[in-house]
Amino acid sequence: MLKSLLCAALLLAGGGAWAAQVVGVVAHLSGPLLDRKADGSVKVLGPKSEIENGDTLVSEKNTYAQIRFVDNSEITLKPGTTFRVENFNYDAGKPEADSAAFDLVKGGLRSITGLLGKRNKEKFSLKTPSATIGIRGTTFLAQYVPPPAEVPGGPSTPTVPVLPPGLHVSVTEGAIVVTNNGGSLGFQAGQFGYVPGVNQAPVIVPPNPGLQFTPPPSFNGGASGPQASNSGSSPDKGGVDCIVR
Repeated sequence: MLKSLLCAALLLAGGGAWAAQVVGVVAHLSGPLLDRKADGSVKVLGPKSEIENGDTLVSEKNTYAQIRFVDNSEITLKPGTTFRVENFNYDAGKPEADSAAFDLVKGGLRSITGLLGKRNKEKFSLKTPSATIGIRGTTFLAQYVPPPAEVPGGPSTPTVPVLPPGLHVSVTEGAIVVTNNGGSLGFQAGQFGYVPGVNQAPVIVPPNPGLQFTPPPSFNGGASGPQASNSGSSPDKGGVDCIVR
């Protein structure tokens, strides 16, 4: 009886943390993936690991990571990518509350629209240091290359990236709109784009500038992997005595 009362008290005291919303799961993974939580803690994720709002995901060298969200949208991170889930919310019965706000700090990804993007395209946004990407029912690639880092007290590191610094985009299906301080430009399927900086307008690039995306073949298996759910329960966990997180 005493144990039950203590458990109930802990759950009431930590109700906000207990209600943390699971917005997606790691559907496929080819290497180390770090998760910086909103509270500052860091954990290593594996297949079927849950993703919550506020998580910052960091894919290591040679790591591709596919995240499947509760609306069946997918974002696949390329190696060397830092990506933050700012605010994702999807409830089949509450379209007015839809939100899909992401932040690509560096690196690259492929985004495939799910149910949220199909019914509320204007609620999707992917921020990058150079521009913000909106969708029109879409599959697209985005790669942000930061400016070359300088060594403190010494000359710049003599590295030459395959792609020049800035935001690079490619549309496979549908369309996207890229917007920054310099203006706004739409891109259709088959087009490539480039944004050098936040104050320079997006431009169409006729040929592929070298944007590549080659995840393991298993990543293209459709929705056969683990499914995300925001119901507050996880099918992979057994009985838990009393946990407050």
